[in-house]
Amino acid sequence: MKNRVITISREFGSGGRTIGKMTAEQLGIPCYDSELIRKIAGESGFDENYIRDAGEYAPGGFLTAAFSHRGPGPNNADYIWELQYKLITELAEKGPCVIVGRCADYILRDKADCLKVFVHADMAFRADRIVKVYGEREESPEQRLRDKDRRRAAYHRFYTDMKWGHAQNYDLTLNSGTLGIDRCAEIIRSLY
Repeated sequence: MKNRVITISREFGSGGRTIGKMTAEQLGIPCYDSELIRKIAGESGFDENYIRDAGEYAPGGFLTAAFSHRGPGPNNADYIWELQYKLITELAEKGPCVIVGRCADYILRDKADCLKVFVHADMAFRADRIVKVYGEREESPEQRLRDKDRRRAAYHRFYTDMKWGHAQNYDLTLNSGTLGIDRCAEIIRSLY
């Protein structure tokens, strides 16, 4: 039997994680985000920070994309991807849930009754939000946003061969800057 799963992909600073947690809490179902990172770290033996970072970097960076030869055998990133794939699939089979990030939209594309959501917002909204949530940094908020989004897009493309954020890859795209965080969660709940 297929379970109802909501996957949330998001631009950095758009509030996708917050929207996912709010949605899950209000529906009374689990939300997997940092919990998933802990599970992957526990099963792999890698540090949680390493897992968190590995989920946003395409293996080998631009060199991997430029050259078709990936080297002899799988690397750490491939091992983490396989483990992540397995865990996300198991969580979806276990029961209804919300899964934030980690290419869950792709992983569950044929495995669950899945509502695939992408949350975005304009640069000004996201820049203001990351300063409020994460504080000031040496680099500008706009540069942080561009760097993080670029890494997420490269990771998604590397493992899925799909364009991250491209509307045709999702059932629903929401502009959290226009709609607001609460309204985005409300819309997702209404479609559950």
